[in-house]
Amino acid sequence: MKLHKRIRNRKNRRAFRVRNRIRSAGRLRLSVFRSNRHIYAQIIDDEAGQTLVCASTMEEAVAGPGKYAGNIEAATKIGELLASRAKEKEIEEVAFDRGKFMYHGRVKALADAAREGGLKF
Repeated sequence: MKLHKRIRNRKNRRAFRVRNRIRSAGRLRLSVFRSNRHIYAQIIDDEAGQTLVCASTMEEAVAGPGKYAGNIEAATKIGELLASRAKEKEIEEVAFDRGKFMYHGRVKALADAAREGGLKF
């Protein structure tokens, strides 16, 4: 099997393991997706199948037009913004879904900022 297929399979298995544990928790899910240039986060109600709160570096208020937003500072801003939007909708407790991404760097910065903003997970 080629190397890129093995890596993709490993990532898919990791994402399945993480999501399987979170779905059994029965709480709202804070899902994170990170690309090379941007980071996206949303709070999802799996029972209703709805996104309740979302934030990303694609918003001009966060990163500004044409700016590189694939760094830790931008991830921290997204975590703070998501936590403040969740407070407005009276969401306090979530389960953190890092998906296929390892918990370090931008993903960890977003999680720490969301915790400081008042979310519990």
